[in-house]
Amino acid sequence: MDLTRRSLLSFPLARIAINEKKPAVAESCSTTKRASRGTFFIRATASIATDTTPNTKFQRETQKHNLLRAIQDTQRGLIATSDQRSSIEEALVCVEGYDAGSPIDLVKLDGTWRLQYTSAPDVLVLLDSAARLPFFQVGQIYQKFECRDHSNGGTMRNVVRWSILSLLEEHEGATLLVSAKFSVVSKRNIYLKFEEVAIQNISISEELQAVIAPAVLPRTFLSMQILQSILGFRVEVPLRSSGRQSVGGLYYLSYLDGNMLLGRAVGGGGVFVFTKAQPLT
Repeated sequence: MDLTRRSLLSFPLARIAINEKKPAVAESCSTTKRASRGTFFIRATASIATDTTPNTKFQRETQKHNLLRAIQDTQRGLIATSDQRSSIEEALVCVEGYDAGSPIDLVKLDGTWRLQYTSAPDVLVLLDSAARLPFFQVGQIYQKFECRDHSNGGTMRNVVRWSILSLLEEHEGATLLVSAKFSVVSKRNIYLKFEEVAIQNISISEELQAVIAPAVLPRTFLSMQILQSILGFRVEVPLRSSGRQSVGGLYYLSYLDGNMLLGRAVGGGGVFVFTKAQPLT
């Protein structure tokens, strides 16, 4: 669990400098990138016409489709080859060009976003652990933003569904939740201030339930108390205390619309591709 906690604390923290050019007609998309002293520079050249024209909307959706197609069969980035990562980077920058320089729309940002792809080592280590350990599973990974009624920030939660075979329900036997407050510090950057890590929503497997309270026997008061305690189990670990600075960092939102969110991280490195998901219960 220490490994999971370390991973989620840095997912995603980004300090990023962007050198963007707002494009003008949309047929080609070329990229230039250079790393220098831990800072990532991007120059995106995509010919984009007026954003409200039907032709431009079609081109934007085409570039988004190309990006989603490029990340297919990579297991959220875990098995992506170097050639695939290069193609994904090109497709990602093409999409980013359509939103370059636009302020963050908190109404669009509000909601639940499902992780589709990342190249961040801090997240890939979770997926790699699940691939290597036969008893450990990582299900869906989300970012949930609550900011619709705010003018300059809100709440962000990293949500990881995970499980231990034979003990918990498959893929979603428990939830790891990392909560943070965020504030908008520039057009495209938000500052995250992490507050708490929690494990909750425990759902034990039928096998374990049968051990605690066998179906062939009457369920005693003690066995029912044990089951209820497990289902209501929650562990919270604060990430800040009096006299100590809380964990935090910058997160660069490189693209945002009604159904796609792209982010970039530096330091730990990596990019993030999210799509809009149904609200979490």
